[in-house]
Amino acid sequence: MRLKGIRVGFVITGSHCTLARIISEIEKLVAEGADVFPCVSYSVSTTDTRFGKSTEWCTKLQDITNNPLIKTIVEAEPIGPGKLFDILVAAPCTGNTLAKLANGITDTPALMAIKAHLRNQRPVVIAVSTNDGLGLNAKNIAILLSIKSIYLVPFGQDNPTAKPNSLVARMDKIMDTIIYALKGKQIQPVLVGDKDN
Repeated sequence: MRLKGIRVGFVITGSHCTLARIISEIEKLVAEGADVFPCVSYSVSTTDTRFGKSTEWCTKLQDITNNPLIKTIVEAEPIGPGKLFDILVAAPCTGNTLAKLANGITDTPALMAIKAHLRNQRPVVIAVSTNDGLGLNAKNIAILLSIKSIYLVPFGQDNPTAKPNSLVARMDKIMDTIIYALKGKQIQPVLVGDKDN
C-alpha cells in the first residue's frame, strides 16, 4: 500500500466528461491506503449534464472515500490553518480554475482548498483538462509550472486535429505524480505525445 496513512485532499472541478475517469483514480488511491477527502467545485456540486447528475457524482465520492464533501468556501478554508492534508490533488482541473489559480483568484471551494493548502508550502498536484490549454490558458499553465509546491500530471493534446488547443492530463498517472510530489519531485516527462495518450 504505497499511500498508507497519507491524507489526500482531492479537488474535482467541472470537466464533466472526465469525472468517470477521476472516480476510478480515486478508487485506486483508496485501495493504496490513502485517506481521501473530496472537495467539489460549485459546477460539480450543482450541475446536471449528459455525463451524470450532480447528486450522483457527489454520492459516489462520499461512498468511495467515506468522508464528507467539501462544497463551500467556508468548509475549504480550514484546510490551511489545520494543515489537514499531506497533499492536495486538483483533477480534473479546468481552464477556468487554472486561470484563476494562476492569477490569485479565490472564489470557489476548489480554489480556496488549493490556496489554503499552498499556504503551508505543501504539494499540490494538478491534472489539467481544458480546451484552451494551447490558447489563452497556455500562459497560466506556464505560471503554474514555475510555482514551488505545484506538480503537474503529465499532459498532452487529446485531439490535435479537431481540437488543436485542447490539453488533457494522463489521469492514469495521478498516483505516480502524487508519489513523486510527496518526495518534492516533478514526474517526467511532463509533456506526452499522441502515442503516450
